[in-house]
Amino acid sequence: MNLSDFIEANLTGLIDDWTEYARRISGGGRPRLSERQLRNSARELLLRIAADMREGQTPAQQHAKSVGDRAPSESGFNEAAHEHADDRLSHGFDINDVVAEYRALRASVLRRWRQDPQAHGLALQEMTRFNEAIDQMLAESVRQHAQQTERARDLFAGVLAHDLRSPLGAILASSETLLHDDGLSSRSLRAVAFIQRGAMRVQQMIDDLLIFTRTRLGDFLPTSFSSQDMGRLCSDAIDEVCASYPDAQIDLRLAGDLRGRWDGSRMGQLLVNLLTNAVRYGTGRVGIEAAGRDGQMTVAVSNEGNPIPPAAFPTLFDPLTRAQRPDQTGSAAGIGLGLYICRCIVQAHHGTIDVQSSEHGTTFTVRIPLLVTA
Repeated sequence: MNLSDFIEANLTGLIDDWTEYARRISGGGRPRLSERQLRNSARELLLRIAADMREGQTPAQQHAKSVGDRAPSESGFNEAAHEHADDRLSHGFDINDVVAEYRALRASVLRRWRQDPQAHGLALQEMTRFNEAIDQMLAESVRQHAQQTERARDLFAGVLAHDLRSPLGAILASSETLLHDDGLSSRSLRAVAFIQRGAMRVQQMIDDLLIFTRTRLGDFLPTSFSSQDMGRLCSDAIDEVCASYPDAQIDLRLAGDLRGRWDGSRMGQLLVNLLTNAVRYGTGRVGIEAAGRDGQMTVAVSNEGNPIPPAAFPTLFDPLTRAQRPDQTGSAAGIGLGLYICRCIVQAHHGTIDVQSSEHGTTFTVRIPLLVTA
């Protein structure tokens, strides 16, 4: 009797072993799985493993499986692993519990197999195939569990950011009303101005978090294209940055055709992010150049200061990362989404963004079409 036949012939005993172990780790405040759920899960996994072991396997396929190749199995192998991970996640099992279940499953089968008098001389080969199957199924379950956990976190962050907008809007509206109250003392007006500035900073971080969660969950960045003037967008962005960084020195140079069709709000957000990045991480004056020619708009934001470390380039536009600590004081640091948001905005405008950095300074260059359609 080979091992795949042994698994099917001893299915009840193996399921008993599995169920006993799974029942022990399903406590700890988690919703408990029913006896039927535990046994059905074990039955499905064991039958899929047995079916997978019967499939022909070339040396190349064996090597691919050993390095985590996710090639689909005719036995529905990966699907069973995904379903098991989703079920355990929905019942509060963490990743360590999932790994422990597979470890127990492996031990139960091999222990009974070694005791079986009908195990023939190919036992070592059979156990190798069984271990390969367990390892592949475990890898699929862990991958699925991690992906679903990450998605749940993104959903939570998105819901939290969305729900924070209403109370924050009330704070901003109230602070605006107070700023126009002639009865307030100058000291009170300054305090209200600080409240308003802080609330606006929080609003920007919330907006960034909403974009982050939306793009992570597979949604497109919402855009609305209309006629815009890049010169005005650059000037407005400079004014906004200088309001938060009064000591900032920003030079603007414009050339060529500055009219185009873009999302004005998103482009303003892009420019503010790049300028803020240049002011906070650079030294000396900051320059922004915008030039439109040959159907393309090029915007370059440059600053002096220490170059970006080479090791930071591969993940520079990834979310929740920073290349270095800021050199300038000003508003509180963001949550590491600025350049990620810039990349999302540029991609929504069918353009590119790149960076060059050396001891002479750092320059971010954005290139987008003059006329962008949805």
